[in-house]
Amino acid sequence: MRWSHFGSVGLTLLAVGCSGGDGTPDGLGNEPVQQSLKLESFNDCAKLEQYIEDTASKQMRASLEQQKPGYWERFGRNRGVDFGGPPPMSADGPETAGGSTTNSGPKDSTGTNNQVEGVHESDFVQNDGTRIFVLSGNRLYAHRSWPAEQLTLAASLEIEGWPREMLLDEHDRLVIVSQVALGLPGIPAKGSAGGTMVPMPDIACTAFGCGFYNADSTKVTTVDVSDVAHPTVVDQLYMPGVFTQARRVDSSVRLVLSDAFRWPEGVKFWVDYSEDLYKDTKKLEKAIDALIASNEQRIRASTLAQWLPEGKHVDAAGVTTAVPVSCGDFYRSNAPSALGFVTVASLDLDARAAAPGRTSLVAEPGTVYASKDSLYLAHSHYWWWPVPGQKDFTYLHKFDIRQPGRAVYVGSGTVEGTPVNQFALDEYEGVLRLATTVTTRVPEPEHEDWWWGRTTTTSRVTTLGVRNGHLAELGRSENLADGERIFSARFVGPRGYVVTFLQIDPLFTFDLSDPAHPRKVGELKVPGFSTYMHPVGDHHLLTMGVHRDADGGCCGTSALKLSLFDVSDLANPKETATQLVGTAYGWSEAVYEHKAFNYFAAKGLVAIPFTDYTPYYGSYEDYWRNFRTELRVFRVDLEAGISPVGAVSMADMYKRSGMPTWSWYYAPDVRRSVMADDYVYAISDSGVRVAKVDSLQTPLVTVPFLPATP
Repeated sequence: MRWSHFGSVGLTLLAVGCSGGDGTPDGLGNEPVQQSLKLESFNDCAKLEQYIEDTASKQMRASLEQQKPGYWERFGRNRGVDFGGPPPMSADGPETAGGSTTNSGPKDSTGTNNQVEGVHESDFVQNDGTRIFVLSGNRLYAHRSWPAEQLTLAASLEIEGWPREMLLDEHDRLVIVSQVALGLPGIPAKGSAGGTMVPMPDIACTAFGCGFYNADSTKVTTVDVSDVAHPTVVDQLYMPGVFTQARRVDSSVRLVLSDAFRWPEGVKFWVDYSEDLYKDTKKLEKAIDALIASNEQRIRASTLAQWLPEGKHVDAAGVTTAVPVSCGDFYRSNAPSALGFVTVASLDLDARAAAPGRTSLVAEPGTVYASKDSLYLAHSHYWWWPVPGQKDFTYLHKFDIRQPGRAVYVGSGTVEGTPVNQFALDEYEGVLRLATTVTTRVPEPEHEDWWWGRTTTTSRVTTLGVRNGHLAELGRSENLADGERIFSARFVGPRGYVVTFLQIDPLFTFDLSDPAHPRKVGELKVPGFSTYMHPVGDHHLLTMGVHRDADGGCCGTSALKLSLFDVSDLANPKETATQLVGTAYGWSEAVYEHKAFNYFAAKGLVAIPFTDYTPYYGSYEDYWRNFRTELRVFRVDLEAGISPVGAVSMADMYKRSGMPTWSWYYAPDVRRSVMADDYVYAISDSGVRVAKVDSLQTPLVTVPFLPATP
């Protein structure tokens, strides 16, 4: 998952270490991996402020030191590359058909594809069987969806900012998360020339607007939807930072926010360019030293309130109260980290507290995994400069989330390698299982100029448990598939499944019943790779991925692929069915987003959004004749295999005459689906369309949304 976006300066800052052990000057080299990882809280605000300013000064200095010509010469690594000069400047009603059936809800329906049962994940679509809620553009669209033939838009509600995702609970409360350019104290609002702090990153806006990339804050809007025709805002909460993910267990909601560092106004990361200056090495280095001193003065002059702006809360009556920052909510890691803030905000929907429980790390973001009892944050050790001998490591922090409104720190640990996504983590009976790919940089003696060496990879499964306040390694599997990387992972009870890929897709099966001895049991090689694995029953996996020829060919030989695996015998997994989807030009959001993959166990159906086109050489109209975006539906039978059922097309809602009004952040491809009894709903940014399973090509009702507004 993408946590934050950095400009050219931000990328440099992420690449900063602090203590030289590899020949780097002035203590600005790679830091060693921290094997005894722990978090320490800041009970003293002065210490928190000093830590922020010390880290900011160190990273600012490291960024500018790299611009000194002599810096690279001390490495002996210039190799003729010109590092001189400053970095570039960034300057209508529904169309209906059919009749009524019944007003009761469907017997079975699908919801969000959650990783863990009982742990609800946020998405831009929520469904409870009789109502479908969709976020599109800056609006919430609330539908009566049952009976299916009477699908209708009941209401729409404008949401402040740029709505991202939402959660629906059992008490008719929608928790909607949006990004807003609020201009909190110390942060200039969009278009403002004032303020004392500058948000990082500074993302350039497009002609269609800035989307959430220009936001400095997250807004949480709680909406009462007990009357679907009259959604009512009952609570509003503003917090600094960018939303990444959310989870809900019962009435407790956990939001993970990533707040990029805000540099004081006037801090610069390059000296003003002049030809004379950049021709004179000594003058340039003196100018950089002067800029470092000036920057540090500005950094040290800033106050904690400017580094950490407070939020605000607005209750149902419109009364606004401040949400101040508590220094005791902040933790620092003893591992090297770039400067940033990751916050786990805990909201108890039943308590209606004005301020959320907060646990914040002064660290960069990473992967989030949550079980019903625990939440884990995982982020990589960053080697700022490549040298032979380096190896990937992941830092893990565990929090107890059993208490509503609080996330209690439990312990931390270090593991070799990095996870591919949240599905590479899983907690079972108190044990964390983690699938990682370990990249190691080794020397390349045959090539003298390749001082950075080359990389090798291997993969493994590691088990961890809490021991004396630390996440300690309990066991690890043998290494898997040297030279390949993990593309997907899934854990089901005491079993584990891992897919790696180079040219052939090996599916590895694991027996994890003994945490001290995680054991690879079987292996199966098939062409292509799987990016998502979904358990079907107790002994089968339904996977989504890409087909590739065994010889590694791509163009004209690749296609999306659904596969069914029989893993009843872990030692001998079998691919029992495959279904290729589309052409080499086709793609689906389900390849990289599990919430777009919709398996309906009650009916043995799977639905995936699909977009495809064939090459065109002609007019604008020729392009649309060769374009399709649709929801494809397949039947999954453990004996008969996978077979196409049909598709609900929405290409007509995508097409526009002349210049389209959609932009890079609004493109009405089919993206999600809902299935209820014998009906299928296709959902895009442009609207909702429903059809019956046995006649998908003939929609019953189409409800369009308002067009995107530039």
